[in-house]
Amino acid sequence: MQDLTQALATILLSLAAAAGLVAMALGLASPAAADATPLRVNMFSGPQDLAVFVAQEKGFYAQRGLAVEVSFTSSSQSLRDGMANGSFEIASSGVDNAVYMVDTGKADVAIVAGGDDGMTQLIVRPEIRSYADLRGKTVLVDAPDTAFAFQLYKMLELNGVKRADYTVVPKGGMPQRLAALKEDQTNAATMLNLPWNIAAEKAGFHSLGNAIEVLGPYQGTGIWVRRDWAAAHADTLVRYLQSTVEGLRWARETSSRAEAAAILARHLKIEPDLAAAALERALAPGGGLAVDARLDLEGFRNTLKLRAETNGGAPRPPETYLDLSYYERALAGL
Repeated sequence: MQDLTQALATILLSLAAAAGLVAMALGLASPAAADATPLRVNMFSGPQDLAVFVAQEKGFYAQRGLAVEVSFTSSSQSLRDGMANGSFEIASSGVDNAVYMVDTGKADVAIVAGGDDGMTQLIVRPEIRSYADLRGKTVLVDAPDTAFAFQLYKMLELNGVKRADYTVVPKGGMPQRLAALKEDQTNAATMLNLPWNIAAEKAGFHSLGNAIEVLGPYQGTGIWVRRDWAAAHADTLVRYLQSTVEGLRWARETSSRAEAAAILARHLKIEPDLAAAALERALAPGGGLAVDARLDLEGFRNTLKLRAETNGGAPRPPETYLDLSYYERALAGL
């Protein structure tokens, strides 16, 4: 009996030692070590970048040797300036900003993946009951020459309210505009996406309509980079796209939803119930977040058309702004 006990003890010690060696080997092989490739990503605050937050917390970037640092921008102007001056390598934001940068010569950027349809609604004060009620009122935008501002102008125009009928005031990103609606009763309306439109509804504001229901398919957020950086760091970009798609796939799993909502709440610094509600809408069938972050070409054509109609002139071919070769490589490797 004593011999059997000693034999079992020896086996257990051997297994423990083997487990320790395996753990050590895995630790030494981990790409999350100091030699991981640093990568800076800039974005607006919202569930459109759920995949990025998930990939950070679940280690998908680290597993591919990337150390991703996320920063939030306060406005489209700040985002554009940061991309132009090299403050970050990747923008995960409205593709209309990339179009602006190409058209103005601010920087030679390319959209390399999609993201969502904007998930925007026209949110108004409680006393505003129709589009006509916005005549003579102040509407808030991020910047007057950006995507969601163009959505706002077009939605009002289609409902009989012309640009001369209201005042446009820039107030920055979604949280800033929601705060401005709450703080100043002269501010009557703005475009808000998730989760800020839900927060607005809880605060007593209401929606006059969903943008894509009024305007048709739309490419909102996408992933875009400088072309010269992408050419010089193709492998890094492909690994980033693969990890991001993995994050989105994980979040779509029913078994992951509760944890995904908690991750979203932490990164956006919002209440868990608000994060859960935003996630439910964003990931619903036909919801705002595109499967595998695919770019919606029809939606992008509409984005270009809307910008051209607002600024005057004809839209350029979508290919002017796209380079989906990195995305195709990324999917092929998953």
